[in-house]
Amino acid sequence: MEITANAIIFFFLTLFTFNLVIPFCSAQHHSTVTLSEIQALTSFKRSVFSDPFGVLDGWDESTPSAPCDWRGVVCYNRRVFELRLPRLQLGGRLTDRLCELRELRKLSLHSNNFNGSIPDALSQCTLLRAVYFQYNSFTGNLPASVFNLTNLQILNVAHNYLSGKIAAVIQPSLRYIDLSSNDFSGEMPSNFSADSQLRLINFSYNRFSGEVPASIGNFQHLQYLWLDSNQLYGTLPSAIANCYSLIHLSVEDNMLKGLLPGSIVAVPNLQVLALSRNGLSGPVPETVFCKPSGNKTASLKIVELGFNEFTGVIKPRNNGSCFAAPAMEVLDLHENHIHGGFPSWLTSLTTLKILDVSGNFFTGSLPVEIGNLLNLQELRVANNSLSGSVPSQLLQCRSLKVIDFEGNRFSGNLPVFLTQIKTLKSLSLAENLFSGSIPVGFGNISGLGTLNLSGNNLTGTVPEDILRLGNLSILNLSHNKFSGQIPNGVSDLSSLVVLNLSACGFSGKIPGNIGSLMKLTSLDLSKQQLSGELPIELFGLPNLQIVALNENKLSGDIPEGFSSLVGLQYLNLSCNVFTGQIPETFGFLHSLVVLSLSYNRISGMVPSELGNCSQLQVIQLRSNRLIGNVTADFSRLSRLKELDLGSNKLNGEIP
Repeated sequence: MEITANAIIFFFLTLFTFNLVIPFCSAQHHSTVTLSEIQALTSFKRSVFSDPFGVLDGWDESTPSAPCDWRGVVCYNRRVFELRLPRLQLGGRLTDRLCELRELRKLSLHSNNFNGSIPDALSQCTLLRAVYFQYNSFTGNLPASVFNLTNLQILNVAHNYLSGKIAAVIQPSLRYIDLSSNDFSGEMPSNFSADSQLRLINFSYNRFSGEVPASIGNFQHLQYLWLDSNQLYGTLPSAIANCYSLIHLSVEDNMLKGLLPGSIVAVPNLQVLALSRNGLSGPVPETVFCKPSGNKTASLKIVELGFNEFTGVIKPRNNGSCFAAPAMEVLDLHENHIHGGFPSWLTSLTTLKILDVSGNFFTGSLPVEIGNLLNLQELRVANNSLSGSVPSQLLQCRSLKVIDFEGNRFSGNLPVFLTQIKTLKSLSLAENLFSGSIPVGFGNISGLGTLNLSGNNLTGTVPEDILRLGNLSILNLSHNKFSGQIPNGVSDLSSLVVLNLSACGFSGKIPGNIGSLMKLTSLDLSKQQLSGELPIELFGLPNLQIVALNENKLSGDIPEGFSSLVGLQYLNLSCNVFTGQIPETFGFLHSLVVLSLSYNRISGMVPSELGNCSQLQVIQLRSNRLIGNVTADFSRLSRLKELDLGSNKLNGEIP
């Protein structure tokens, strides 16, 4: 999102500060300041049990201008107007005596470690205009009396542990209310005054339920409405279209159903529409893709409608009453139920930077007009049924960083022209019908971080220039038909985190220089013709979490060296010809979730030390030559879901 919550907070904070330009009080004697205010602040200091920076050490009643010369205290006309102590790691509870600061206009304690409840007595500070309590650890209910403050303009209690329901009437003075990232429940607050001045509502990341109240349509000044990640259901009320000032509407990750009202999308100032992860259905309305000819201010930039149940997109009318959205930069329709050919008219949205239609049912070819999207940075059409060749006109999109065509039916040779798009960071052509060899030239894309060509019919060898991509972190060439050995040059990919060469047709030994890939977390060389013993260098990779070497012809004793990979979570050596015993030191693999050693020639007893691997969920030791009893220590594996010891020579009782 271009318009972030922090930017909005900064805007309103700046606006509020501008409206309250208050000079610090001049030096004055104690007698000119009410004793109760000094006592109230002293009580506040006593309730702070953690002050790592010594912020309150200078709060001394004997200073000439106390409390107006204390850090964080702002006075005007001999009275405390503001208490500003944000981002100081202060910890403790709030004293009820804050209510004695009767002239207090602003209370800013955000980004600290305050806990306990918010004092109900705060409502006695009747002149309060701004309360900033976000990013603390407050618990309990938000006192209903806070909403009785008739001068309150800004209330921010985001990112705490507050709970309960909000049933109070929201005063018309309130312009900014942020209750996000708490544990509030019940119906979404709807008791707003008819003449509300609200500019921003953020109720995201709570447990509010019920329907989105249609009364929100009365807020003529509302600019930002954020209701993400709650339990809201029903339809999106078309009355929201009456919020003519609305800039950002986000109701993601709820349970909304029904149609998306086109009138909401047509709100003249709307820039961001985010409704992903709901159950909205029907067609995506025409107003998403065009603006009425009489609307000179339409400015929709970001549209996020992923993970819904939309079935189509309405093509804009070509009668002069509607023309392409002039400012759209992000269009996200992924994971819906949209059928038909790829809408070529989408290419008229020439300002697009991100286009994601993955996970739908588009058919046919990708139109050559895709090259008209000169500003495009990300093109994601994965998991559709697109076919034919990739249009070379993509080369005109000189800013492309991400191309994801995975899971379609594109065919022919891999497009050589893609090697000329030097801006690419991620390229996935996996799970298609491409054939032939990998063309030389990918090595020229120096910034490439992800290359996924898996699940095609590629043959030949891996070009050496790919092995010079110093920024490559993910290389997936699995499920192709290469020949020869694993290239020695793979060790030059120093940034590699994931290496997947599964089912590629490689043979020979695993090169020892793989042990130089110090960032590697996942290694999959399964389902090939690899043979010989495992190189000892493999056990020096400090970040390795996944090792899949199953279905090869690897031999030698089960390496004890795996015990040094303390972060190992998945180890699959099944369907090889390993011998020897299971090392007792495998009991030190406390992160191990899956251990699969089936279909080898392993002998000896099952080590009881495996009972120390508290995260184990799967143990597969079938079809080996194991003897002895089934260790009773397996009973300590509380997470275990699968235990397969079949076709061995075990005896005794089952524990």
